[in-house]
Amino acid sequence: MKPYQKVAIEECGESLLPIPLEKFSVVSPHPYEALGAPYGDRSPYFLREGVLRRLLQAQTALQAEQPGWQLQIFDAYRPVAVQQFMVDYTFAQLAAAAGETPEAMSDDVRSHIHSEVLKFWAVPSPNPKMPPPHSTGGAIDLTLVDASGETVDMGSPIDEISPRSYPNHFAQVPTLQALNAHHLRSLLARVMVGVGFCQHPNEWWHFSIGDQMWALQMREQVHARYGGA
Repeated sequence: MKPYQKVAIEECGESLLPIPLEKFSVVSPHPYEALGAPYGDRSPYFLREGVLRRLLQAQTALQAEQPGWQLQIFDAYRPVAVQQFMVDYTFAQLAAAAGETPEAMSDDVRSHIHSEVLKFWAVPSPNPKMPPPHSTGGAIDLTLVDASGETVDMGSPIDEISPRSYPNHFAQVPTLQALNAHHLRSLLARVMVGVGFCQHPNEWWHFSIGDQMWALQMREQVHARYGGA
């Protein structure tokens, strides 16, 4: 159990609404659908009504600082089945990179790889008291594109399992490329946090409102607004 999963949920009943994709840049094809993640008839491009409203505000704030720039949506709503698929996929990728196979893997190695995965991926719990953040409709993964429509270099790709993914990883790295990546990560965080989102402590790309992680970080909130959607 992660600390935020202990936060109580008082579901507010907000609807899941489609993201107006024409207002943003979008990673296409959707990265997890392309892997075969089981969305069924559920679209990944949905958010809770209040989250969507804040996302539009964040885009406005970004363009006030950087005219012509856009938020680029990587992923939003994620059913628990998709969360499980991606946890399993990431585990398999890390195991293969380490030269391990399921048949020969020791319990210690399995436990180590699993713990590395869960530093970044939420537990795909079906328990309604502890839904994965993306399964609430309150979380979104995103990056930035510049005025020419090019995705900017944030220093590491979304979903990389390494310390480079930590939001402030490049803050003290004395190279121009690293300092630029830190500047861009800070810009993304500033516009998102400025309208009420919280940032995942290990992921520069993940922001949420209303879920258990948000409630724990905001502290003055005694409960989360959104349960599983």
